[in-house]
Amino acid sequence: MRRLFPVTDMTALNPQVSDADREWSLDELADAYAYPEGAERWLRANMVSSLDGAGQHEGRSQPLSSDTDMRIFGTLRGLADVVVVGAETVRLEGYRPARAREALAARRAAAGQGPAPAIAVVTASLDLDLALPLFTSPLVPTLIVTGAGAPAERIAAARDAGVEVLLAGDGAAVDPARAVALLAERGLRRQLTEGGPRLLGQFTAAGVLDELCLTVSPTMTAGDAQRIAHGPSLVDPTRFGLASLLEQDGFLFSRYRRI
Repeated sequence: MRRLFPVTDMTALNPQVSDADREWSLDELADAYAYPEGAERWLRANMVSSLDGAGQHEGRSQPLSSDTDMRIFGTLRGLADVVVVGAETVRLEGYRPARAREALAARRAAAGQGPAPAIAVVTASLDLDLALPLFTSPLVPTLIVTGAGAPAERIAAARDAGVEVLLAGDGAAVDPARAVALLAERGLRRQLTEGGPRLLGQFTAAGVLDELCLTVSPTMTAGDAQRIAHGPSLVDPTRFGLASLLEQDGFLFSRYRRI
């Protein structure tokens, strides 16, 4: 993997070995993608896009991905306290519980983290299969984040199934700012969202997205797939600054921080 855009906040790697000649270790990737120190909470998104702007192909992101993209995906999960994801993405992508990564176990322990991040599912309808492993056998209990106006019988069913339900909104819909604040209050400060596009659009519109880790896939899809963020346009576009840029096999792995 080759670093194309050096920046001062990226940990320097082994100067004796050319970055272009070898694959970075998970520990090196974890240094490169470390959360900022001292932040009360930090919400980063990890998304993939085709060259022509598609965030999905036939409803899923996997066809746009690569082995290196999945290594970064795993690294970002391995650094997070919580992975925040929309219910539609849970259904389309067949979400499973986050797993512990031995290569990052010492790092997580030193940071006071558990063996794996929690998964927090954002949903207004609670239209979820509570018999899935995501809810029945996670290493760390899965959370459901919804609004106080969500269907009461479904909230009760989730709680009866042993799933903790957090209320982050007065209506059925979740208030994005209240959701990230509520998770941070529980000690889940290092937050990662993997979408989908509607959820990322909501976080963007609410002004709570701190960082975007975007993989640009060297593919063209055409069609009418959603972009990585979907929803009403912002009155004024939010500006982000480039923090780092990596390349492998034509894939660009960029990291932007809100200015």
